[in-house]
Formats: sequence, C-alpha cells, structure tokens
Amino acid sequence: MKSIYDVVISPIITEKSTIAKEESNEIEFVVNKMANKKEIKEAVEKIFKVTVLDVRTMNMPGKIKTIRGIHRGLRSGYKKAVIRLKQNDKIEFFQGV
Repeated sequence: MKSIYDVVISPIITEKSTIAKEESNEIEFVVNKMANKKEIKEAVEKIFKVTVLDVRTMNMPGKIKTIRGIHRGLRSGYKKAVIRLKQNDKIEFFQGV
C-alpha cells in the first residue's frame, strides 16, 4: 500500500452497523481489496487515533442487476472490515446531527 489513506476507503453506515457500534463497539469499513488485517489495523489506529482490538475481513461479492428486463449487469464487489475498538474509544462520523 502507498498510504494509510489508500487502505480505508469509507465507513459502512447501515442499521445493522449502527446497532453493532452501540452494543459491541464495532465499526465497519470498506477497505482496499489488497489490504491485509495488519495494514487495516495500523491505518485505523493512525487515522482515528483509537486502539483496535480485533479486525475481521470478508470479501463481499458483486450483485447481478437487471435493467429493463433485458440487460444484465454486475455490480463490483468489495472488501469489508469489521473493527472492534477498545471499550472507551469512539469514532463519530456524524456529530451534532
């Protein structure tokens, strides 16, 4: 990887990830497909200044989509990382909303 900012692409904000954030202090990110767990851990710790306890990764496959019943296409897949933080550490994406 060139930079730590090339590893973490964006957070995943869904109902399921919000519940996981509140209950078990886990946050989900879309990460670079070539990044490994060690690189993901270092990048999150340096960018957000938190302590990472555990990193789980999974490759999410692309979905087949049909346009107007005739044309078929494929959405691109991505790699997802679920990161568990130390008890008192937090990452806030929307403050004051």
